[in-house]
Amino acid sequence: MTSRVEVLAIIPARGGSKSIPRKNIREFAGHPLIAFSIAAALQAEKVTRTIVSTDDQEIAEISQQYGAEVPFLRPADLSADNTLDLPVFQHALNWLAQEENYHPDVVIHLRPTSPVRPRGCVDDALAQLLDHPDADSVRGVVIASQNPYKMWQINGQGRLVPLITIEGMKETYNVPRQDLPSVYWQTGHIDAIRTTTILQKFSMSGDIIYPLIIDPRYTVDIDTLLDWQQAERLVRSSNLDMVFPGIAKRRLPEKVELLVLDFDGVFTDDRVWVDETGREMIAANRGDGLGLRLLRELTGIKIIVLSREVNPVVAVRCEKLSLPYFQGVKDKAAVLTEYLKKENIDPQRVIYVGNDIIDLPCFPMVAYAVAPANSHLTVRRSADLVLEKAGGDGAIRELCDLLVEHYSH
Repeated sequence: MTSRVEVLAIIPARGGSKSIPRKNIREFAGHPLIAFSIAAALQAEKVTRTIVSTDDQEIAEISQQYGAEVPFLRPADLSADNTLDLPVFQHALNWLAQEENYHPDVVIHLRPTSPVRPRGCVDDALAQLLDHPDADSVRGVVIASQNPYKMWQINGQGRLVPLITIEGMKETYNVPRQDLPSVYWQTGHIDAIRTTTILQKFSMSGDIIYPLIIDPRYTVDIDTLLDWQQAERLVRSSNLDMVFPGIAKRRLPEKVELLVLDFDGVFTDDRVWVDETGREMIAANRGDGLGLRLLRELTGIKIIVLSREVNPVVAVRCEKLSLPYFQGVKDKAAVLTEYLKKENIDPQRVIYVGNDIIDLPCFPMVAYAVAPANSHLTVRRSADLVLEKAGGDGAIRELCDLLVEHYSH
């Protein structure tokens, strides 16, 4: 290879997913699922070009919005349920060679269904490949949670027989796990493949494959809605240092002194009931109140409310929960700045929860920004954490439980 290695990231994303319809552009933790793979490529130091191979115009448009190229639409005969990766990648490389005279040295394969990637894994895989001239590819793997030496098959007589054995070792299935060879499971996080492996050896891996061993905490492979829910829960609760689209997500600060809450859309679902006299009513969640009380008692974190509206219901609810509050706040950032200065609170020890664009100026002011699930799209994409619950439906309780668990140990 020349001193300048041309590295092409290819993200395959067909439109006809049946297990989860429109899976590749369904919102995951505030962004379309495919955006996480695009971000992994764009944020890598050594990837020189990023393309999405898709047959779907909507996927193409969203991919371009997030910074990927879509130089072609993949033919329908390469977009079926049973289409293998190899012909998809051969098509992409051949198209680029014929139409653009573009010939990359290395291809990075990023699957949208593995969105939870540690920062740097793309560059680490590429470095591993280039450090081993004999390598055909590098594949991301994790330590397997289940050991195949303790697995079985059922034979034709209906009896259990070991799946695999070790020569010279009797009854491997009864051997302590720590005495068995380590085994690894391939994940969908990352493959780094020499272009010659794909075009000349007609393989997505080749014969000589080196591992990139990934922390098992990042193991996510989304195939069902249950997988999806578990993956989003992992992102919300684990504080992983993972690749995110757009603004880099911050981690929970080591110490928190203050939790700042918007009212409408956080304590409520952002709706209001108005009777014939003009009197307004809202619905609040009792569990939120208990969560706030437990948070104060168990962690000592202070809590205040900033509300744009001037409404007696805000005062009544906050006074019942013994929460200091500010109403009629048109410039929340200015009021928050003054409050922090008056109370001598470091902004890097503050968490802010908001649901609409009026809250956005406060997000960069503090250490950590949180959005309920039903927040405005721009807010969800700007927040460090998007909650599973909606405002008025337990979002505050969800956050309080998370903070109590995080800061009570």
